[in-house]
Amino acid sequence: MVRFTDDGDEVADEHLAPVTPLFRRGPTPRPVTSPRHVGNRPTTDASDGWDRTWTSEPAGPAHLRGGATPRSRAAEPSIDAAADADEANSAAEKHLLRKLRGKPLSIAEARAVLDGFGLTDDGAQAIIDDACRRGYLDDAALAEHLIHVAVDRKGQGRTAIALALQKRRIPRDVVDTALQALPDDDVDRAWEFARTKVRQLDRVEPDVALRRLVGQLSRRGYTGSIAMDAARGALDEHRRGGVRFS
Repeated sequence: MVRFTDDGDEVADEHLAPVTPLFRRGPTPRPVTSPRHVGNRPTTDASDGWDRTWTSEPAGPAHLRGGATPRSRAAEPSIDAAADADEANSAAEKHLLRKLRGKPLSIAEARAVLDGFGLTDDGAQAIIDDACRRGYLDDAALAEHLIHVAVDRKGQGRTAIALALQKRRIPRDVVDTALQALPDDDVDRAWEFARTKVRQLDRVEPDVALRRLVGQLSRRGYTGSIAMDAARGALDEHRRGGVRFS
């Protein structure tokens, strides 16, 4: 049963379930007494007797309107970029240290290791400088180490040593300084190397033995004349029972 108020509005019976309206009724017309305003202040239009109040700002949350949010994000990209740079620097430094644990590197080799991490020039240089301060990178010390290995373990001559240092990308001035400290004893070292090889050529024809021994000496950086003299002398010495005639 439906009842009506004195104003003509319907009132639901208390024994019936409330009805959800499908359409919302408009506002009750009322006279407009306030003047029209401009800008962001409320504005009314009295042309038809309806109160039309609005502002120039659209409704809805600020982040949906494209406006500023309560928390400014202007500084966040730079903060994120700095965090990414720090993370890249840390990863690059750890990777370089793992490489250095395996074998010594020249400064140029270390810089090449860092190239794959997309670091800035300043970031890469800071890691290189720190490694140098700690003694992890030292081109002069590396050159001395490589010369020691070349002379004592490989029996190499000066030319081969110079090429080996250049392949490790050690600066030329550092290479020259290190070689100046190397004694000028290529002849003696060539003879020592040739003596260790002649025993392996006992069953080979003399001409073939000489050619092979000269080739081995040349590949170790001895010049043609030094290699030939050392090969012939070591072969002759071996045939005479290990006695060297000078």
